[in-house]
Amino acid sequence: MAYPHGRFRYKVEIDGLDAGGFSEVSGFDLSIDVMEYREGDGVQTPMKMPGLRRYSNIILKQGLADSMVLYDWITTGVDGAVERKTITITLLDEEESPAASWQVINAWPMRYTAPDFDANASEVAIESLEIAHEGMTRVS
Repeated sequence: MAYPHGRFRYKVEIDGLDAGGFSEVSGFDLSIDVMEYREGDGVQTPMKMPGLRRYSNIILKQGLADSMVLYDWITTGVDGAVERKTITITLLDEEESPAASWQVINAWPMRYTAPDFDANASEVAIESLEIAHEGMTRVS
């Protein structure tokens, strides 16, 4: 009997960037808009047709360390043209082998969030990067 995979073992690869590990990856959503059409002499129920495909932004979160790789990626877009990259997110099984993998194409950072600070807290400082993209596909 095959058991479903846990969601806590994964790796994220960003074209040409050594961004380290991520504590959370979210926003894997794909939807298709529904267009309704009805002719004047047609039946009362409109036809439903597929419209635009929409992909939600992906949010990457990681503990703040010395690396400035993610911040530098977004500031490149602030100072000039955005750098579009391919992101691969791979779910790993118990033996750390790939169980499923998604590719996100033409991805670029559209929002960087620095950590919140609290002198009474004992949590890790988390930075996040919100990624816009033009499509994702499951490759395995």
